[in-house]
Amino acid sequence: QVQLVESGGGLVQPGGSLRLSCVASESIPADHLYEWGWYRQTPGKLRTSVAVIRRGGRSYYLDAVKGRFTISRDSSENTLFLQMDNLKPEDTAVYYCNGNSPGGVLPNYWGNGTQVTVSS
Repeated sequence: QVQLVESGGGLVQPGGSLRLSCVASESIPADHLYEWGWYRQTPGKLRTSVAVIRRGGRSYYLDAVKGRFTISRDSSENTLFLQMDNLKPEDTAVYYCNGNSPGGVLPNYWGNGTQVTVSS
């Protein structure tokens, strides 16, 4: 069973930066069929997509993070990244990485999350 492990979260002041990483425990079967993304969740709220890399390589972002966050992936290292710059208090959340194959036939992978807190 493939496991995803996030790291890189922490406490940062407004305007600061963090880089999240998500490492898969092994190579993903049918990797080319997957889309990879970062989600975030705050208490009492639904988990929300923040950034995603679609099959083919195009990236999409939540409007609130456009221009500040950058998603990337190193498929050779089975690692997904989220560079977060100019962080704001409203970015505070638990961030989760996800690997999903549209169609629902292949397994959907989630990490356990990493806490990001933006506060002065």
